[in-house]
Amino acid sequence: MSRVCSITGKRPVKGRKIIPNGQSKKSGGIGLQLVKQTKRTFKPNVQRVRVRTANGSVKRVWVSAKALKAGKVEKA
Repeated sequence: MSRVCSITGKRPVKGRKIIPNGQSKKSGGIGLQLVKQTKRTFKPNVQRVRVRTANGSVKRVWVSAKALKAGKVEKA
């Protein structure tokens, strides 16, 4: 099961980490320009919490920290 927030729908997204500068030209490098981009995933801050549903039952779901702080779920 993937870690996706059941309230906001936040999920891991793919992106790149940019290494912006290298060694200066004066000291033998290629200068202060874009050197490298490496692939990475940005993971959301999701917590597994027990939540009370609309019909009164208790269920464990993944919820993002932003949804918990905003009070969008009722913890059981």
